[in-house]
Amino acid sequence: MALCSHLEAITEVKVSANHVCEECVKHHGKWLHLRTCQTCGVTLCCDDSPAKHMTQHYHQTDHPVISSAEPGEQWLWCYKDGAFAEY
Repeated sequence: MALCSHLEAITEVKVSANHVCEECVKHHGKWLHLRTCQTCGVTLCCDDSPAKHMTQHYHQTDHPVISSAEPGEQWLWCYKDGAFAEY
């Protein structure tokens, strides 16, 4: 299966040392899982979290690819193309 151009463009996965959702911390919210934007490196909460900050980030910035920031998970997701890849 071919990767989309956004996933193919990732040559090095950005990994966050930040183990919190930056927006949830600001607004005293809670998160379930964390994702890291592969364009700017921000770490935010996933769609299973109440605020869905990473999806909001995508809609505000058009940064297409995220990675899981969860220990033991090594995957990428492209919002723009709905494409998934493990690395």
